[in-house]
Amino acid sequence: MAVKTEAFKALRIPEFRNYTFARLFITLGMQMQAVIVGWQVYQLTKDPFSLGLIGLAEAIPSILTALISGHIVDISDRKKILFFSFLLMFFCSSSLLFISTDTLTYLTDYKVIAIYSIIFISGIARGFSMPSAFALLGQIIPKELYPNAISWNTSTWQIGAVAGPAIGGMIYGYIGVTASYTSVVVMALIAIILISLISKKPVPEISDNIPLRDRLSAGMKFVFNNKIILSAMSLDMFAVLFGGAVAMLPVYAGEILSVGAKGLGMLRAAPSIGAVIMALFLAHKPPTENAGRNLLFCVAGFGVCIIIFGLSQSFILSLIILALSGMFDSVSVVIRQTIIQLKTPENMKGRVSAVNSIFIGSSNEIGAFESGLAAKLMGVVPSVIFGGVMTLITVIIVAFSSRTLRKLKL
Repeated sequence: MAVKTEAFKALRIPEFRNYTFARLFITLGMQMQAVIVGWQVYQLTKDPFSLGLIGLAEAIPSILTALISGHIVDISDRKKILFFSFLLMFFCSSSLLFISTDTLTYLTDYKVIAIYSIIFISGIARGFSMPSAFALLGQIIPKELYPNAISWNTSTWQIGAVAGPAIGGMIYGYIGVTASYTSVVVMALIAIILISLISKKPVPEISDNIPLRDRLSAGMKFVFNNKIILSAMSLDMFAVLFGGAVAMLPVYAGEILSVGAKGLGMLRAAPSIGAVIMALFLAHKPPTENAGRNLLFCVAGFGVCIIIFGLSQSFILSLIILALSGMFDSVSVVIRQTIIQLKTPENMKGRVSAVNSIFIGSSNEIGAFESGLAAKLMGVVPSVIFGGVMTLITVIIVAFSSRTLRKLKL
């Protein structure tokens, strides 16, 4: 009974609950939106490469704003920045709803371009939301609860990632695009309300008096001078970059597995189902013992899952393998986030998290672009298998080049 009580320690903090549920609802909305946009664009274009362009449209602004957003987060009220980031996401979702209504028939020929443009703006919001959310968590939770809080934060994020694609696919399939985007708008609004309930936090003291240019690059320098953080970020970056099969799921759902929009929602949800199961387990037993070895093993397992998924022609097998990939990914997320929280000074968490968003967050979208480009050049199935193989090669290189990471214990 005592062990169970320990597992819920972080959730007893009211502001952490508001923070966590705000992220749950914004994740629900954004994951629903990803499925809706992906299916809508593919239906309009019938081109796998167009799916990769969706990821690129979101990644470019996120990368371009990363360093400046990290700097702003470190000298400002982090709660306020996160609030306005969610507000901008709400605006983008409302815009997607607006242009998707049947009344705007004159936009039909430009609808795909309009969608890409809105996703680009959403990428700016994400460029600010990721470092502000990461830094705000450190102000809500005491250090001794970081592993537990990150496990719960990962669990609720993954619950949103489980339910979001399934709900989005089903609403789109049964009711239509307008109802789907309306649901996304409601989720974003709930997240805004929950974040507004968190009290204003003090702005971290600026311990150095250096020029703005140097402050902007300080996060990057810190990461490159910290071998453990650099190795962990690099490992996940290349794994996500090459191992991201998610962008090709509309093709698998529509042409290879023949399961349609409803099946697409299930395929998108499968990795997160596995991740939720694993993250809930990690709340009871954090993977901090032999953390480096666990990180390498799990990223390798993720790569193997991607290869098997690429070869699969069975819907059930594909669901199982994607769920296993989510389990492996959940462990690596908890370990990486714990490393960064513990080894980063409070007044640099915004900038270091911004660098992390360049390494990890944007590599999801750039990985989607890579998947779309590879699918166009070599075919969908070979491109997914290629990504899984490259993930395994990345693990081998990092394992041999970073003894410090291999031996890491938290």
